[in-house]
This record gives sequence, structure tokens and C-alpha cells, in this order.
Amino acid sequence: MSNLTNKIIAYLGRTPDFLTEIKLENKSDGKGDYIAEWNAEDKVKPTEEQLNALDSDATKLENNNIAIAKRKELYGSTAKQLEYIVENGVDAFVTRQQQIKTENPKS
Repeated sequence: MSNLTNKIIAYLGRTPDFLTEIKLENKSDGKGDYIAEWNAEDKVKPTEEQLNALDSDATKLENNNIAIAKRKELYGSTAKQLEYIVENGVDAFVTRQQQIKTENPKS
């Protein structure tokens, strides 16, 4: 099951400020995170049913975030990428980047 943060992002269609706009809390009672404060002005606070209906969208967001993080790790820093281009050429760089994307696809 996807986490509440990504369900909210899927519901809003954007990433809110989770420090001021939407505050999540967890009472450590085994029930998980919940919305403690909703200050988003573009949409009303969703019901639990509305959020649960977005489970597959939220799971997709989570999987894409994992793929993006892995890609960034494999791409290396900008300096490493430039070094690769200098040593191997632009075509080899583009091929390498495409291989990384293919091996770590987004949903």
C-alpha cells in the first residue's frame, strides 16, 4: 500500500509544502500517518476513501521516485558526466544515459 504523502501528491496534482501547507502526524499507535492539518487552498481536504482511491497513482509515484533516484546515482555528478563526455564522446554518453533509463524505467 502506498504512503499518505504520495496519495496527497496524487490528489493535489502537485507536491505541497508538508511543513506549513499540509501537516502529517503519526501517534505511533499502529494506525500510521494521518492528516493533522490541511491548509491547501486549491482543494478541500480529501476523505480517506478519496485518498485510498488514489492508491495506484501513489504507488506509481513511489516507483518513479525510486527509478529517478537510481538514475541519478548511476549518472553521477555533473563533473563525472562531463568527464565521461571528454573521455568517451557525446555519442557514448547519450548511449550510456539511454541504457541507464532503459534499465531503470519509470512507470
